[in-house]
Amino acid sequence: MNILAPLAALLGIEVETITERVRNAVIINAVIVLLGLVGVIFLVVAAFLALADALSPIYAALILAAVFLVLALCVYFGMKLGEGRRKHEQAVKRRSSETGAFVTTAALTALPVLLKSPLVRTLGLPAAAIAAFLLVRGNSDKSDS
Repeated sequence: MNILAPLAALLGIEVETITERVRNAVIINAVIVLLGLVGVIFLVVAAFLALADALSPIYAALILAAVFLVLALCVYFGMKLGEGRRKHEQAVKRRSSETGAFVTTAALTALPVLLKSPLVRTLGLPAAAIAAFLLVRGNSDKSDS
């Protein structure tokens, strides 16, 4: 950690300015969250008072408790769904990189044997270059969308 400050100074990065900006942003965001939380608490109290006036205090408390428990369950299931999707995407990326590594290793292993043949040198190398170009171009088109 002691080496980062001189290195940052050497690169022209003003560490004090960055830390001050981050500290100010954290303080401002904390105040925003605190004021938003107070506003939400008053909204819940107003909803409770309106329900208590319309029904009874016990039913109002039960209704609000049920609503917040259902909201908590929705957030939990949404989190689990997102986590499952993230794990699936990671598995697909890992499988793709392992396949690419396997194909590269196989090609590099077979290359010396194939290059001994003059026919492969004259026909195979241009065909392999075209195939590699099309493969790379096809993968970049998929990642853009």
